[in-house]
Amino acid sequence: MTTTTGTAPPIVRDLVAVAQDGVRALLCLMGEDPTRPGLVDTPSRVVRAYLEIARRPGDPVLDRAVVFHDVKHPAAPVIVGPVPFISLCEHHLLPFTGEAWVSYVPQEDRVVGLSKLPRTVAHYAGRPQVQERLTGQIADALVEHLDPLGVGVLIRGEHSCMSLRGSRTPGARMETADLRGLLDRDPFRSLFLDATRRA
Repeated sequence: MTTTTGTAPPIVRDLVAVAQDGVRALLCLMGEDPTRPGLVDTPSRVVRAYLEIARRPGDPVLDRAVVFHDVKHPAAPVIVGPVPFISLCEHHLLPFTGEAWVSYVPQEDRVVGLSKLPRTVAHYAGRPQVQERLTGQIADALVEHLDPLGVGVLIRGEHSCMSLRGSRTPGARMETADLRGLLDRDPFRSLFLDATRRA
């Protein structure tokens, strides 16, 4: 979705204007004057920033449809990470950031390009989210489109909704994992988890 007034459809322009009015109202609630020079452009900047964080790059279905049938990979895990990501806590619309490790054990002739795994992370992170769901959505997508022998996803995230407000515990990280098939059993489970600790 574009926010350039001249090219966006009317309904998008209307929604952008409403969102900017909401930011002005928040500034007023904070005791600020949204018309003062330092804040006059803040509503448009805030709306653009949120739209940038919540963009959903790529199309996971198309990305994972690019499979290299001529690459014969042994039944061993492919592990990619750490993959940095930015998402938005859906409860407070504050950013959470972190790193993801993604692994799969491919069928012999269903090897996907390595860049597709970070793109999958970015696609599902690019929306209001909770970390638990994000972890499961990445795993679900790999299972659905690659039919692998095993999948592993581990995410470590730092949530500004916890570090900047509430318990105010900066530096605290949350870890979630979703291990399926061969990646939920040793030796592949240990191999994957060890790789996430070395980074």
